[in-house]
Parts: sequence; C-alpha cells; structure tokens
Amino acid sequence: MATILRDGDLGLLNGKVAVIGYGSQGHAHALNLRDSGVEVEVGLREGSASWGEAEATGLTVRTIADAVSGAQLVAMLLPDQVQPQVYADHVEPNLAPGAAVLFAHGFNVLYERIAPDASHDVIMVAPKGPGHVVRRLFTEGYGTPALIAIQQDASGGARDLALAYAVGIGAGRAGILETTFKEETETDLFGEQAVLCGGTSELVRAGFETLVEAGYAPEIAYYECLHELKLIVDLMWENGLAGMRYSISDTAEFGDYTRGKRVIDEHVREEMKGILADIQSGAFAREWVEDMDNNEARLKAMRAEAAQSQLETVGKDLRSLMHRAGDR
Repeated sequence: MATILRDGDLGLLNGKVAVIGYGSQGHAHALNLRDSGVEVEVGLREGSASWGEAEATGLTVRTIADAVSGAQLVAMLLPDQVQPQVYADHVEPNLAPGAAVLFAHGFNVLYERIAPDASHDVIMVAPKGPGHVVRRLFTEGYGTPALIAIQQDASGGARDLALAYAVGIGAGRAGILETTFKEETETDLFGEQAVLCGGTSELVRAGFETLVEAGYAPEIAYYECLHELKLIVDLMWENGLAGMRYSISDTAEFGDYTRGKRVIDEHVREEMKGILADIQSGAFAREWVEDMDNNEARLKAMRAEAAQSQLETVGKDLRSLMHRAGDR
C-alpha cells in the first residue's frame, strides 16, 4: 500500500523558482507558489501572448534565459514537444551551478530527450489534474494530489526539495505519492490512451454513431452518450464505482453489470495490453517523436478530421443552446 505524504519544508525553496511556460500547468504552479510565499519568476519567449497575462497577476516575467539565470530551481512546464529545444537553447546554458530541474511529466527525461548534467537534481512534481483545477482548488483552500519522483539526486536533498515544491503548489493538502519517472510516464500515457482520452473518446463516438445509424436523432444520441457522461464520472470521482452505482437507478445498475463486459471484453483487454507494451518498449514514444519532428503533420490532420465529425458539429450547436439558456 502506497504511503500518502502531506508534509514538506517550504523553507527549502529559499531562492528563486523559475517557472518556464505559462500554460495550463505553468500558470497554476507560478501563482500557487507565489501565494505560498516563494519567489517566482515566469520565463517566456519574447513576444509571448502570455506575457501580459502573467504580468497582470503581479508575477515577474522575464525572458527564459533571464528567469533561469540565478534560479535555485527551474520548472519545465512547456509542452513536451518544445521542451528539448528550449532546454538546449535557453535553459542549459544559463543554469546556475547546482540548480534543480523540475518536470511535471517524465516523458522527455525517460526517453532521454533532455538529460541535465549530473551536477543538477532532476525531480518531478506531477499534479493529478489540469492546471485550472490545480489553481482553483488551491484558491478554495484545498489541493490537487500530486506524484513526486527523483531521477537524479546530485545534492542529496532532491526528495526534500520535491516535497517542498509539492507543498508549495498545494498538493500536501490532498496527498503526495512517491513514484519514478518511468512509472509516472508509462502509467500516464496508458491512462490517456486506453481510458481517459483515447478509450473514452472512442467509446462515446461508437455509442453516438450506433444510435444515429439505427435511426435515432443525433441530438438525442449526443445527450445520451456524451452530455450525461460528466454526471456519471462526477459520481465515480466522488465515491468510486460503488458510489456511482448507488446513485443510479436499479435498471441502469443491472445493465451496467450485465452489458458492460460485452463492450469491454477480452479483446479490448488484449488491445489494452498491446497499448501498454507499445509504451513500455518505447514504440509509442518513437512514433510521437517522429511526428513532432515532422511538424506534427499526423496530429494536425487527425485533429482537423475529428473537428468535422457529426458528433462535434451536433455537440457544438447543442452546447451553444444550453449556454444561451443559462445566460437568461
């Protein structure tokens, strides 16, 4: 059974923390750390659209090189695909001796796209939630659980530093778990591909198309297969599967037990094992890096195709109606 940690010495963050990037995670980490009393500078490229947004919150914003210079800890919170180039061009040449480098996801370190010198601590603090949730819960006095991991302990105090950072962004309020860069990366990729994003998206799409092809109205199919999904997931999040089943009708619960395994059958489980094997072997990483190096041509094509699907066009219209109704 994993040990849930809650404590860390925030006083260990006694120098400047450079938060590189001001996107989903970057803005949350920077603001939460600042509100916890940590000295924070946000590092952005010159001309970044986020520059003014970050300054408007009272944060100090500098170029990436200037933010990194003299920092005790540098948090790499840019998208995976741009991190290696930014690290090589702007971070590595300006790292102070003994500065720690922090990641919120292990992809680039595990697959050796970024390899800080052995004189630097390399740590991870990975909140288990999107940045806007990390920030909102913090402002409400709560926190988002986080994982910590140590890839390189040059100082002998890397673990304590990771705990301090996790507490600084509010994770101590909800719980901190220790892991490794390998375990975090592989489980995160698997969860995204098989369940949270890939699996759920395809399940919704297949259900929608099955109803529409059988002659049911697309709008009804959308409400049934996508709109109501949030209600069920919220029940799972609050009280687990058992809590969800307690809250739904007996008819729905009976259908859950008797039909769910027909959808997620042994074939699906074998495919999940295959997805995990691709992740463990590095096959997925190689495929994704190849697309990154090709200006993400496959990703952009798939994104454009998905945007034109009937599920998306019907959903856009229905959401617009619901939003207008809510404004009355």
